[in-house]
Amino acid sequence: MRFSQSTLLLFVATTASIFAQPAKDADWVKVTEDDRAIKIETDKLEAVIPKKNPKQWMTGIEKQSFLDKTTGFRELGDGLMVIDWLMEAGSDEAYRDKLHATEERGLGSYLWHTNEKDPARIAHALNAHGRSHRKRAIEGPQLCPWMKPVKPKVIRGRDFVAVKTTYKYEYAAPGRKAGSQWTQLIVFPKGERFFVLMDKIDSANDSDEMFLRNDTPGCVRHDQGDTFSEMYLSYLSGPKGLRIPSSEFFAPFPPDLKFGYRRDTHKTPEHFIRAYHIRDPKTGKDGPWLAGLTLEPSVVYEAWASQRLNNNIIVMIEEIHGKKVKAGESFSAAHIVGFFDNIEEMHKVYDRHKGHTALAADEKGWRLLK
Repeated sequence: MRFSQSTLLLFVATTASIFAQPAKDADWVKVTEDDRAIKIETDKLEAVIPKKNPKQWMTGIEKQSFLDKTTGFRELGDGLMVIDWLMEAGSDEAYRDKLHATEERGLGSYLWHTNEKDPARIAHALNAHGRSHRKRAIEGPQLCPWMKPVKPKVIRGRDFVAVKTTYKYEYAAPGRKAGSQWTQLIVFPKGERFFVLMDKIDSANDSDEMFLRNDTPGCVRHDQGDTFSEMYLSYLSGPKGLRIPSSEFFAPFPPDLKFGYRRDTHKTPEHFIRAYHIRDPKTGKDGPWLAGLTLEPSVVYEAWASQRLNNNIIVMIEEIHGKKVKAGESFSAAHIVGFFDNIEEMHKVYDRHKGHTALAADEKGWRLLK
């Protein structure tokens, strides 16, 4: 059969139009996107990923948008998997006088300064950061509050939907180079009450001990334990982990006083799980656990759960990598974050996915990588 030139042109244009249309959502998932954010609704979860003008932070899952459809409970803090600076061990004393323009965004040492004179600032710094391990930022800004608008990419597959966000750090400490790239890939699998996530750094700098700081899974807001009944840290107090009643968080304490983990002072655990048991503040009834599983324990440099001073918040900081890096090299960590009925379920999911530090996704599928 022979076609006229005009018929062929019409066929090509029509075909191109079909392929140019965005992929349709499957029955189990709905993706709603506008200029401000991307909303993911699966058969089990809801979550919002901001592009600009966030409710709290620019990175990770937006504040209290993470919903467990099975129980109706949401996360208790200011968002999940929130990202800070790119950092290293050490002090900024040699160049601190050159940091005035960016000091408020964290390029100074993140821990307490011995030259601080204001008693209130000293008290705040000691409570927030402790004094046992000095650190400094290599590149900024602190992404969660200062990152400019982003354009995340939505990736759809047959049984998952994923969102990929990238951003380059904009400035660096004296003698360092700006431009390291952060990549966050979030995969929402069909039928699961959790998402799978990777944070990756492509470094523009050399460092003897570089790490990325984040909130894993996220902070906990409460008033004398009204929103959660207990916390679980799998890597403390032996192979069964440590269950901590909410009453341990009624008074403020710094990260290096209790419930802290450092790779250089602790044995690397089999599993690295941090979770809190949600409860209804009106009825006191327990709901699900919200847990963050870091799938390769050896990538955790330091982690803590500490009660901040005067603001009813438990900070769940985790720092990944903390090893030597050369410019042009990369490092990453892979996590599972979501709702679980009990601790045993967390460990079963961990065993199915353990040992991975990276994540990839395309139209053909998603996969965890070493």
